Amino acid sequence: MTDSTLQFIGTATTLLQHGPFTVLTDPNFLHQGQLAYLGHGLASRRVTEPAVQVDDLPPLDAVVLSHLHGDHFDRVAKAGLSKDLPIITTRQSARRLRRWGFSRAVALDTWESHELRKDGATLTVTAAPGRHARGVLQAVLPHVMGSILEFAGPGVDPLSLYITGDTLVHDDLREIPARHPSLDVGLWHLGGTRVLGLLVTMDGRQGADLLEIVTPAMTVPIHYDDYTVFKSPLQDFLDEVQRRGLPGVRPIARGEVMTLPQRV
Repeated sequence: MTDSTLQFIGTATTLLQHGPFTVLTDPNFLHQGQLAYLGHGLASRRVTEPAVQVDDLPPLDAVVLSHLHGDHFDRVAKAGLSKDLPIITTRQSARRLRRWGFSRAVALDTWESHELRKDGATLTVTAAPGRHARGVLQAVLPHVMGSILEFAGPGVDPLSLYITGDTLVHDDLREIPARHPSLDVGLWHLGGTRVLGLLVTMDGRQGADLLEIVTPAMTVPIHYDDYTVFKSPLQDFLDEVQRRGLPGVRPIARGEVMTLPQRV
C-alpha cells in the first residue's frame, strides 16, 4: 500500500505526498498581520499563521499553482523556493514566473496535461476549467485553473485528486465528471472572497453547488478564514452540506496530516 498523506498548511497551501512524489499547492507563507497583494492596488491582511515555514518543507517534485495572486504565491515563496522547481500553472502565470527566474514553469491551457516521472511512477497534472469572477472583474483578475492530479505506476496505488482552484461555479465545470467520473479526493477552495463587494471564490452555498456537480469520494475544504477578504467562514459550507445531505466532506485543521483514502 502506498503512503498517501495531505497536510494543510493554510489558505490553499497543502503538501501532498503519494508514492515517490511530494507536491506543494499554492504556496502562501506570509505571517499573520502581513499583507498579500492582489494587484490593481488591492491587498488583504492575513489573520492566520502558516502551519509550516518555507524553509521546513521537504524536497519537492513540483508545485501546482491555481494562479499568481499574493495569497497563492507570495513574496516568501518567491524568495524561498528553488528556481529549478517545476511550477505547473496557467499560461499567464508561467510567463511571469519565468521572468522571476523560475525557468521550469509549465504553462497549461484548459484540459492540457503535464507528466512527471519518478522511480517508475507517473504523476499527470491536467488543467481543469476555472473562472475567478463574472462580468467586468474577469478582465482585471488573473486567469485561474483547477487541477486534476493522477498518480499511477508500479507499486503506486492509483489516486486521482481534483483541486478546484479559485473558481466560481460555472457550466464548464460539468465537463470534469464527464472526463473524470471517479475522483478519489477533492480540495475545495472556499472563503467567499469578495473584491469590491463582488464574489470571486466560492462561498458555502457555491461550494455545495459544486459538490452536487463534481462528487469525489472525499472532499476536503481549504482556502477559508485566512484573510480579511474571505467573507464566508468554513461553517457556512459545513452547514450547507449538512442541510443538503451531501456525503464525504472531511474538514482538516491547519497543520494536520491526513491519510488519504485508498482506492478499493
